[in-house]
Amino acid sequence: MEQNTTPKKPRKLLFPIILGLVLVGAVVFTVKEYVFLQSHEETDDAQVDGDISPIIARVSGYVTKINFVDNQHVNAGDTLVVLDDRDYKIKLDQAVAAQNAAQKNVSAFGAAIAEARSGIAVQQASIEQAQVHLWKATQDYERYKNLYDDHAITKAQFDEATADKEAAQAALDGAKSQVPVIDKRINTSKEQTVATASIIDTRKADVEYAALQLTYTVITAPASGIVSKRNIQLGQLVQAGSPLFSVVHDSVYITANFKETQLSDIKDGQKVDIRVDAFDKQVVPGTIESFSGATGAKFSLLPPDNATGNFVKVVQRIPLRIRIDADSSVLRRLRPGMSVDVTVHTK
Repeated sequence: MEQNTTPKKPRKLLFPIILGLVLVGAVVFTVKEYVFLQSHEETDDAQVDGDISPIIARVSGYVTKINFVDNQHVNAGDTLVVLDDRDYKIKLDQAVAAQNAAQKNVSAFGAAIAEARSGIAVQQASIEQAQVHLWKATQDYERYKNLYDDHAITKAQFDEATADKEAAQAALDGAKSQVPVIDKRINTSKEQTVATASIIDTRKADVEYAALQLTYTVITAPASGIVSKRNIQLGQLVQAGSPLFSVVHDSVYITANFKETQLSDIKDGQKVDIRVDAFDKQVVPGTIESFSGATGAKFSLLPPDNATGNFVKVVQRIPLRIRIDADSSVLRRLRPGMSVDVTVHTK
């Protein structure tokens, strides 16, 4: 029987060749990664972030209109919810009526002051008239006194002249005594005017407050974005402070958490490659805008305190804010919370 005489040398060389190719590939990969990491920093601890405005009811009332559906895009200033405003209109009318009444009181006190001032002029004329009468009565008294001393007139005539003089003096004193009374009346009216004027300021503030409360019955979008997490229905009674829904702003950005050991070459303004998991790792350009003021651990509910207990050094992470340099078609597809990978071009 003839035996197989095929040489086995090629089979013996196959394994070393494969091993050599694997080693060459590993070396090439290692060198490539080393060169890449010399000019780049990467992290997968990153996500799409954005501003979310919770809409809170500022006044109580029944919901009469809802002008949106869940996940609808709205523009800043759009009317989203309307509450029953009849109670607030009545309060505004009451405040306006109280303000008008206070203004009428001020006008009445002003008229009283004007009337009192005219009374002073009239009283001054009365005083002057009384002074003239007193002067004439005094002259008559002096003449009659001389005649009475000369026994030219009777005592009854002298007594009559004396009575006329005393009556004129009393009339003058009475006219003068009315001036302080009128002055006091004017001062009282002025004080009442000042007090009522302060009441007008209070009533004006009440009107402004009532008008402001009335505006709160119309709830508008604070920014352009998507309305989500709706918690209200038509006819529902909402209380002041109740959360109604949230508006996710159109403007989104990336929050990337880099290790503190990676930050030596990272600076503001450097270009970034963003790979969104939801886009099959499609590369979206970005730019570093700013660094957080503290590590993420410092903003946690229970920040670590290395001064107590046993200390274990842990590498901390610093949040970076990254602007997304993409067109609106890409930004509209991004949602806060999406996971991304970030690569920073450090050189």
